[in-house]
Amino acid sequence: MQPDLVSAIQKLLASDALIHLNDSQIGIEKESLRVNSDANIAQTPHPAALGSALTNPYITTDYSEALIEFITPPLNTIDDVLSFMQDLHKFTYKRLDDEFLWATSMPCVVKNESNIPVAQYGDSNRGMMKTIYREGLGYRYGKTMQIIAGIHFNYSYSMEFWKHYQRLQQDTQSLQSFIDQQYFSLIRNLLRLGWVIPYLFGSSPAVCKSFFGDSATNLASFDDKTYYQPYATSLRMSDIGYQNNEENKNGIKACYDTLDEYVANLKYAIQTPCREHQKIGIKVDGKYRQLNANILQIENEYYSTVRPKQLAEKNEQPINALNQRGVRYIELRSLDINAYDPLGINAQQLCFLEALMLHCLLVESPNISNTERNEIDNNEMTVALKGRQPDLELSRNGQAVKLQTWLYEIFDSMQEICALLDKIKSTSRYSDSLTKLRQLVDNPESTPSALMLAEMHDKGEGFHHFAKRISLNNAEYFKALSIDPEREDYFVEQAKVSHMKQKQIEQDDSMSLDEYLKAYFSVAK
Repeated sequence: MQPDLVSAIQKLLASDALIHLNDSQIGIEKESLRVNSDANIAQTPHPAALGSALTNPYITTDYSEALIEFITPPLNTIDDVLSFMQDLHKFTYKRLDDEFLWATSMPCVVKNESNIPVAQYGDSNRGMMKTIYREGLGYRYGKTMQIIAGIHFNYSYSMEFWKHYQRLQQDTQSLQSFIDQQYFSLIRNLLRLGWVIPYLFGSSPAVCKSFFGDSATNLASFDDKTYYQPYATSLRMSDIGYQNNEENKNGIKACYDTLDEYVANLKYAIQTPCREHQKIGIKVDGKYRQLNANILQIENEYYSTVRPKQLAEKNEQPINALNQRGVRYIELRSLDINAYDPLGINAQQLCFLEALMLHCLLVESPNISNTERNEIDNNEMTVALKGRQPDLELSRNGQAVKLQTWLYEIFDSMQEICALLDKIKSTSRYSDSLTKLRQLVDNPESTPSALMLAEMHDKGEGFHHFAKRISLNNAEYFKALSIDPEREDYFVEQAKVSHMKQKQIEQDDSMSLDEYLKAYFSVAK
């Protein structure tokens, strides 16, 4: 274990900050593609019984009208998070009409982009802005990439923890400045170790050939309808998925040294015209194609694997919320949907992620140079495309290191972290999770990505048939479960309230859409 980590753990064990790790909060956002009985993308509107996608805090849509997004509130325990997420699924399945949810990150058969309905949020300026932003994504990157589904892991430490931890560090700056500094330190280390997530949890080694349409690809053919890579872990996190190609063209790369530099980088991208996007046009024949022709329409377009987040207030730009009030929580965005769990994620994964967060907070975290940033990106891409390749080497501080060797070191360092979390939470689940996941270092064939390919091979299934079978099994699983009447009543009420809120927003509009967008983007703080 690194000497600085040993010292940090010892100090934490002797401090009042320790007990307040129990106050940390976890949240999950999970995307699921809604498909019809033929396992094609649903062409029906977002079910009204699930509430308004604009204002329901728990069930909304992402890029597509068919791409449901489930959102848990921030909760204190892993069990509470998973229970809430399960209830969202049970509630939803009772309200789907001859449809089910796709169980993998990579989508079902994509006939053509015209079969991907862009999400609709009503007639308010706010709602139309959300739809226009998504239209812009389709013009810029293509619609198909936008229906790749994933899971976001949200995590925050309590204010009481930060107060005690600041005293422990003998830091004298303002509390929020200290919090921002510590969260960015955590983010930098999380970026350095980001490749661990696709190795352990990647579940997208294959994809339906229809995903590419007529476009060429370097992927190998698994069968006549499936592409794959033999040692891939997460095609979702590779260059066919969540990447900003414009970054390289325009030199935009968010800096994670400080909050100020991060905000400045994204504001530059939001405010700077892009020649390629100008060719698309903004408003053509009276209809918006995108919000603007800048490098990024809004900050959410920047597809980083980790984001610092703050809760935005009414009509506030998220980047301004972050700039004004600092970091509230961390959003980890690199998780594939786990095809081997009906919820798409499980307690073992969440235990590991919570321990990883603390590890990244406690370990020293120097600023990331341009050279190291390239190293980070290359490591992530390498693991996404061939993470299970025998004797695979990554790059660390300019030196080649075997993936397996590096993973052993990470797991060794996390042992004490997990023991610490077990101690304060009176459990053994963190250490147990680490022990079970460590087996994946010795046995890459036991990773979710390897299990998926092996099962497809053994059953003679292409990706689509594998995913459809799993999806239908999950549907039966959730339909067989009962939901607590009080929880169901709560979700029903939230759906009703959300519809009323949407109507009120629409009624309160006092300016045209053009005026609204001009006012929104003119606010620069």
